[in-house]
Amino acid sequence: MTARTLILGIGNVLWADEGFGVRCVEAMAERWRFDEAVRIMDGGTQGLYLLPYLEEARRLIVFDAVDYGLPPGTLKVVEDDEVPAFMGAKKMSLHQTGFQDVIATARLKGYCPETMVLIGCQPQELEDYGGGLRPVVAAQIDPALGIAIDRLRAWGHDIAPGRAEGAELADRAIRRDAYEAGRPSAAEACRIGDARFLPARG
Repeated sequence: MTARTLILGIGNVLWADEGFGVRCVEAMAERWRFDEAVRIMDGGTQGLYLLPYLEEARRLIVFDAVDYGLPPGTLKVVEDDEVPAFMGAKKMSLHQTGFQDVIATARLKGYCPETMVLIGCQPQELEDYGGGLRPVVAAQIDPALGIAIDRLRAWGHDIAPGRAEGAELADRAIRRDAYEAGRPSAAEACRIGDARFLPARG
């Protein structure tokens, strides 16, 4: 198989449900092995630094937290020309505008993937700095992976249970289990800013 498929998770794990896409690719890399035509990576908030990866891909699957205006935890799949519009409809963070720019630039250069699939989840909480995924969002990781696996098989990729070789992920210290288990309590670490600069509460 000569076609290359890029599986990309984007978002910021520091802001609760904003990390949905990254957590999806982490789970995918832990559970599945792919043929050599599949590349899986944590795109984080890299923006235009992701351009070279898009340029070499014919097919793209993106996991992300997307504000669709739907109930929290709702999954929605968007494809091809609709992907840029949905990723920028309601900007939740800088990474969405950045990824819109990546797609636009890739198209301008004539190297955009022929097929794009956005698997997005409606977030519940985005203002909890250092927070993990809320349960309603975390529960959608498995369904999101199922959608992606079905699509990859339909494209003819070889997939089997196991760990992905060569997956480009963040350091293990900020993978979901370590990150969420190591978070200090609210009494130890203020959730809404630096406690030294907050007004005193009577």
